[in-house]
Amino acid sequence: MEQLIIQLVAGAIGGNAAGKAMPNASLGGLGNTISGLVGGGILGWIVQTVVSSGAVDAAAGAAGIDIGSIVASLASGGIGGAVLTAVIGMMKNRAA
Repeated sequence: MEQLIIQLVAGAIGGNAAGKAMPNASLGGLGNTISGLVGGGILGWIVQTVVSSGAVDAAAGAAGIDIGSIVASLASGGIGGAVLTAVIGMMKNRAA
């Protein structure tokens, strides 16, 4: 559950960063946050599903905090949020 929260927060931050970096693709504050949340959650889930296995998760849970999984969640959530925000913003501008 913690990884999902980290991915969503990182996605929201990544979405807002993409909106600031590319003003033409910005969806506004709320739009950037929502698309960042969705993108962060989706890419974070994909990365977590592809990379992790049951044995790795069990070992990480027994050891407590796993810094590698936190970093992976931050990176995948942030990148996913930024990419989805940029894609949606560019599609919106192209349609307008």
